[in-house]
Amino acid sequence: MTLLEVKDIHSYYGKSHILQGVSLNVVQDEVLCLLGRNGAGKTTTLKSIIGLVLPKQGSILFKGKEIVGKEPFEIARMGIGYVPEDRRVYPDLTIKENLDVIPQRQVPQKERWSVEKIFALFPVLKKLQGSKGMELSGGEQQMLTIARTLMGNPEILLLDEPSEGLAPMIVKELEHLIRRIKAHSTILLVEQNSRFAIELSDRGYIIEKGKIHFEGNIEDLKKNSEIKERYLAV
Repeated sequence: MTLLEVKDIHSYYGKSHILQGVSLNVVQDEVLCLLGRNGAGKTTTLKSIIGLVLPKQGSILFKGKEIVGKEPFEIARMGIGYVPEDRRVYPDLTIKENLDVIPQRQVPQKERWSVEKIFALFPVLKKLQGSKGMELSGGEQQMLTIARTLMGNPEILLLDEPSEGLAPMIVKELEHLIRRIKAHSTILLVEQNSRFAIELSDRGYIIEKGKIHFEGNIEDLKKNSEIKERYLAV
């Protein structure tokens, strides 16, 4: 079932035309990656979905309902969770307090995230639960940001550059973590690290200068060296 459908959206920053007719769809229970170089329009796509940027043209449907024009908190309450690239943990709150302040969307009990379930998935956060956000490493902050978003019980998780700035060992740990999260939530993964994203994803899109230049299953993307060289090579 198509959970999220982005249809021909055009988004701007001031007079700068960033997204120029972007369309993509996310199917329930998959990991979909959106790849591209820095500045290609990946983050703007996520911000357009969550309502931080208002598309001037086009449509975004979540479970068949139009969400363009809704406030970010309304979109979150519908079941879309957003993990921003700058993390934004509460620096003066402990890990547990960061988790406790998140309002939870009402879902069946068996689908609901609790602090206990979060700590089972993120044992490092359980170990450090009394530490404040400002005291955590970059990798620990990234885990906390993902965990905090899960506490809202989203149906789909928008992950913006989760591997950025992390050591290779932490990126590998994050990869295992996202595989486990996939059992609970559909994921739209935005990444500049194409190797990391391709290993995790079922399907992929490539964006360049605000336009989609490739869409297909991950095996086709792996084999298409011309596309990867043209749009993903730095």
